[in-house]
Amino acid sequence: MRKTLIFLFSMWSALALAGLPDTLSITMAEAIRLAQEQSSEAQAARHQLESAEWSYRYYRANYLPAVTLSSSPNLNRQLNSITQPDGTNLFVQQNQLSTDLSLSVTQNVALTGGSFFLRSSLRRQDEFHDRLHAYSSTPFLVGYQQNLLGYNSLRWAQRTEPLRYRRALKQFRETMELVASRASSYFYALAAAQTELDIARQNQQVADTLHRYAQGRYGIGTITENDMLQLEVNKLSGETDRMDAEISVDEAMQTLRSFLGFRGDEVLRVVADSVIPDRRLSVDEALAAAMTHSPDPDYYELMRLDSRSNLAQAKANRGLRADLYVQFGLSQTGPTVGESYRHPLNQEYASLGLSLPLLDWGRGRGRVQVARSQLELAETQAEQGMTDFRLNVVKMVRQFNVQGHRVGVAWRKRQTALRRYEVARWLYVQERSTLLEFNNSVVEKDAAQRAYISALRTYWSLYYGLRSLCGAEIFGGA
Repeated sequence: MRKTLIFLFSMWSALALAGLPDTLSITMAEAIRLAQEQSSEAQAARHQLESAEWSYRYYRANYLPAVTLSSSPNLNRQLNSITQPDGTNLFVQQNQLSTDLSLSVTQNVALTGGSFFLRSSLRRQDEFHDRLHAYSSTPFLVGYQQNLLGYNSLRWAQRTEPLRYRRALKQFRETMELVASRASSYFYALAAAQTELDIARQNQQVADTLHRYAQGRYGIGTITENDMLQLEVNKLSGETDRMDAEISVDEAMQTLRSFLGFRGDEVLRVVADSVIPDRRLSVDEALAAAMTHSPDPDYYELMRLDSRSNLAQAKANRGLRADLYVQFGLSQTGPTVGESYRHPLNQEYASLGLSLPLLDWGRGRGRVQVARSQLELAETQAEQGMTDFRLNVVKMVRQFNVQGHRVGVAWRKRQTALRRYEVARWLYVQERSTLLEFNNSVVEKDAAQRAYISALRTYWSLYYGLRSLCGAEIFGGA
C-alpha cells in the first residue's frame, strides 16, 4: 500500500510539472549568441550584407568581357509598299522568313568610359513566294564606341563601389555588435527585475516575521503603537512591492524572449556574471581602431564622392557632347552557307555625333549649381560628422575606463550594505536598535543591489558600444 501511494504521488507530481513551462537559466554570453543567430535584426543584417555582395559582384562584372548569343527570327506575310527602280511605289505581297544567329563579346574600358565589341553573325532570308533563299554572313566585326566628352560612370564606380562594399562589411560587423549590446541591455533589464523581485520577496518575508514577533511584544507593552503600525505598513508594502516586481519580471522576460527569437513560453532565469574584463583603453588607440573598423568614415567619404560624381555628371551633360562609333569587319552573301563565307568583303563604318545646346534657358547651368551646392553641403556635413564621431569615441572610452572602477565600488558597497542589514536586523530583534535604523538599512541594502546591477548594465553597454565602433580586436577578441 505504501509503495502504491508513493507511485501515485510521483505520477501526480510528474503530471503537474508537465504542464509548467520550462525554466532556462541563461548567461549573457548565451543570450548574445542566440541574439546574433536568431534575432530579426541579425537576420536583416545578413540579408543586407548579401544584397551588398551581389551589388559588388554586379559592379565587378561590368569590367569583365560579356559574351552574348542572340537571335531574332521574324516572319513577314503582308502587303507592303515597295519602291521600284523607276522611283514608283507598288504594293507587293511579301512572304518572307528571316532567321539569324549572332555571337558577340563586349569589353568595357574604365579608363575612357567606352567599350570594344567583337561580333560574328549569320543570317538566312527565305522568299516563300519564289522559293528562294540566301545567306548573309559577318564572320568578323570589331568596333569601339564612346562618349568623348561625357560622364565616365565606369571610372567613378571604381572609386565608389569598392568603398561601398567595404562599408557594408563593416556595417554588418557593427550591427552584430549592436545586437550584442541590445541583448546585454535586455539581459540586465531582466536581471534588474529579478533582483527587484528577490528583494521584494526577502523584504516581505522579513516584514511578516517581524510583524508576528512584534505582536507578542506589543501585547506585553515593550514596543509602542507607532512601531507596531510601522511594521504593519512594512508588511503591506512588502506584499505590494512583490506583486509589482512579478509584473516587471514578466514584462522584461517577454522582451528578452522576443528579442532572442524564442517562440514558446519558456521561463528565463538570467545568471549575471560579476567578472568583467580588466582593461583600460587608450584614446589614441581607440581612435585609430575606430577609423579602421567603423563604417562611419567610409560613409562620409562616400557622401563626398557621390556628390563629386553628381557634379561631374551635371557638367558633362551641360555642354558639347560627342559620340564616337567606329567598326571594321568582313561580310559576304551567297545561296549557301559555304558561299556566304567565301571571299568576304571589307566593311567599314565610322560616325561622330555632336550635340551642343544653344538655348536651354539655364537648365544645364542650374543643374551644375545645384550639384555644386550639394557638394559643399556634403563636405560640411562630412566634416562635422567626423568631428562628432571622434568626440563620441573619446567620450565612450573615458566613460568605459571609469565604469570598470564604478562596478568594483558598487560591488563593495553592495556587500557592505548587505552586512549592515544583517547587523541592523539582529540588533532590532535584540531590542538594541530602533525600527527607524532597521528601515534605513533595508533602504540602503535595496539601493546598493539595484546600483550594482545598473553599473554592470552600463559597463556592458559601453563595452559592446566600443566594440561596434573600434572592433573586437581592441579588447583582444576575434
